[in-house]
Amino acid sequence: MKTRTKIVAGVGGLALAALVTWALRPQPIPVEVAVVSQGMFEQWISEDGKTRVRDRYVVSAPLAGRVQRIVLKAGDNIEEGQIVAVLTPTMPAFLDARAENEIIERVGAAEALRLRANAEIRKAEAQFAQVAADRDRTAKLAQQGFVSAAAREQSDLAVRTAERAVDAARFAEHTAEHDEAQARAALARYRAESAGKVSRSARWDVRSPIKGSVLQIIHESEGVVALGAPLVEIADPRSLEAAVDVLSQDAINLVPGLEARIELGPETPRLAARVRKVEPAAFTKVSTLGIEEQRVNVILEFEEPLERVRTIGDGFRVDAQIVTFRSQAEAKVPVAALFRNGMQWCLFVVDGDRAKQQTVIVGRRNATEAVIDQRLGPGTEVIVYPSEALRDGARIVVAKRRDDSGRP
Repeated sequence: MKTRTKIVAGVGGLALAALVTWALRPQPIPVEVAVVSQGMFEQWISEDGKTRVRDRYVVSAPLAGRVQRIVLKAGDNIEEGQIVAVLTPTMPAFLDARAENEIIERVGAAEALRLRANAEIRKAEAQFAQVAADRDRTAKLAQQGFVSAAAREQSDLAVRTAERAVDAARFAEHTAEHDEAQARAALARYRAESAGKVSRSARWDVRSPIKGSVLQIIHESEGVVALGAPLVEIADPRSLEAAVDVLSQDAINLVPGLEARIELGPETPRLAARVRKVEPAAFTKVSTLGIEEQRVNVILEFEEPLERVRTIGDGFRVDAQIVTFRSQAEAKVPVAALFRNGMQWCLFVVDGDRAKQQTVIVGRRNATEAVIDQRLGPGTEVIVYPSEALRDGARIVVAKRRDDSGRP
């Protein structure tokens, strides 16, 4: 009986010890996993910026006088030659000589601007002819396989950019001609008033030099304005581009023709764009952390019709991604799966119910993905956001699987 009791007690003790050992054993660590994927990889620069109209015009007062209240409102469409303001000249006798000199100088400045605009047209047309010829040569070489598709795209972009430069130069000449005509008309009006041929109380109609929309009423209320005072700002609100300021150290890698994506809001479609110009001068900007940064404006042109967006205009905030590198058939993992072990990059691979530490060679990275060497095949599960408790060989349990690729 005593022997049997000892046996039962021994078995019970062993069972209790086994139960305690089982209860105190290390619990599996819950982890989130993703898979190694293979496909296109991109690097990009992500910054915010603003939209702006390419060509804008500020209608100013051709004479000193009292302007009537401007009835136009921002957003109103106007035609070329439409009256935008009505001015009643007021020129006291003791200011006549000075006023005449000011108007004569204004005529001379307007004439100089017209001549300069005419020269800019000839320059832009010559550049357009050159890039068009280069584009034709590149197209022939591309058909023969001597140049890449990227080079052909660059030549097409150069033609479009040169064509828009011609349009901008013609717009500048048109506005300069309007300014000169206004200045000459003001001088003739002044001399007629001085000779007593025209009443000084006669109204002067200030007209729009272009067809477009009103961006801003600068001087809305009735009041006295000086010669050259701005009254109304006019432009074509759909001829938009985006100005994005990037760090100067990032701007050195940007060239015209690079692809870009523009986001206007969370519920609007992305719009394709391209880098048109990297401005040559940087400026200082204080970041949200209070750090002074040197930044450069990068000008993006939209490649899709803006009719896809319900409302967009001058000065709208945008988020832009400028693609600086792209390659195909790359092995990729989420950046969140990588960690440093000394001088090496490592990650944890899921091996059954165990985590296996693996050393990898990391190539290029972006905000979400990293290119690694091909030792891990597509479909291999890796652990993202590994905790400090995770060690090589640790027991794990998969709590969540990521199906997204992490691409923007």
